[in-house]
Amino acid sequence: MRITMIGSGYVGLVSGACFADFGHVVVCVDKDETKIAALEAGRMPIYEPGLANLVAQNVAAGRLTFTTDLATAVAGADAIFIAVGTPARRGDGHADLRYVMAATEEIAATIAGPTIVVTKSTVPVGTGDRVEAILRQHRPELAVPVVSNPEFLREGAAIDDFKRPDRIVVGTTDPHARDAMRAIYRPLFINESPILFTDRRTSELTKYAANAFLATKITFINEIADLCEAVGADVQDVSRGIGLDNRIGKKFLHAGPGYGGSCFPKDTLALLKTAEEHRSPIRIVEAVVAVNERRKRAMGRKVLTALGDDPRGKTVALFGLTFKPNTDDMRDAPSIAIAAALTDAGVLVRACDPEGVTAARGVMPDLTYCDDVYAAAMGADAAVVVTEWDAFRALDLDRLKASMASPVLVDLRNVYRREVVEQAGFAYVAVGR
Repeated sequence: MRITMIGSGYVGLVSGACFADFGHVVVCVDKDETKIAALEAGRMPIYEPGLANLVAQNVAAGRLTFTTDLATAVAGADAIFIAVGTPARRGDGHADLRYVMAATEEIAATIAGPTIVVTKSTVPVGTGDRVEAILRQHRPELAVPVVSNPEFLREGAAIDDFKRPDRIVVGTTDPHARDAMRAIYRPLFINESPILFTDRRTSELTKYAANAFLATKITFINEIADLCEAVGADVQDVSRGIGLDNRIGKKFLHAGPGYGGSCFPKDTLALLKTAEEHRSPIRIVEAVVAVNERRKRAMGRKVLTALGDDPRGKTVALFGLTFKPNTDDMRDAPSIAIAAALTDAGVLVRACDPEGVTAARGVMPDLTYCDDVYAAAMGADAAVVVTEWDAFRALDLDRLKASMASPVLVDLRNVYRREVVEQAGFAYVAVGR
């Protein structure tokens, strides 16, 4: 099938490349001329393992192209996917739908024949109705079904998530649109990936509900970690003990400095705004958002406590800056709040990250950035594991200790075993242990 993907960011680029790899002919559109030029030259705008090779293979095969010309890209498309950003709107937390609506207006002005329009962007309940109304207003002569098809991609594992999904959610009651979506996702039927057809509003809400539930699991185990520290228990064993219950499951039960990234922070806020508008409050999610914000600041205080009574003038090395490993995404990363707490207390912060330094410089320009952990730790009074990159999981503790002014390791991801670190001569601070 011929697919147009409007938006060549994280969701649009990964989805477009994977659709092309299924054998469809895909055009990715973006207004950013610099981004399109880079993609045509084989340079990725994001770091995602395996994406550069996947894009290159499908460009070489002639199934994947890039353009800034939406009219040409839309002409003759069997399906037009909207995959533009929906960031939290400044000031009130609502999802900012400007880019979705702008894309819709452009689609309405350019489509010439039968097609379907699919919202891949994460959008609040009722957005599909607005998209459909715009299309009908501008092109009443064309019956264009509008479909909701939310993405469930984890940064760092997006290609595998797309090709081996737990489920595919499609929101439409239009028979033609259902057939088209079945044809688009037919290659996944080999993997027996279930496709769940719902009405459009249910599909839109499913995405938000999923992310809110996962954010709740993270926040729940973080609060249990605090209780473990208070009573002398081990949160990792607690996590295993409850995670082995199939009704609960072991995923997203790892204590740490709180969630961040492109999805959970903005999606929980957007869900709360939807609930508020419909006078149906979700108190659990309200608590999750509040607790997670406090969590990040509390981790900064945890590091300051590890520095002793007077942290001013001391140096801390941060290992990891991105909100999770295998991405360069700094959006709402816990490292931002942690670094702010340290610098506000007069602490000098040195930092390193395998992929996130460029993005981090734009958010935290006052930090000192280093090429590796040992350079960051040189003369430091404490080292802090903030993001659990593989490169930080087996450090040479003897070399690390020799680099530091004071051997203190604050492990905010519980990567290490206490006895191993203490045998190497470190004071060890973990989370919930």
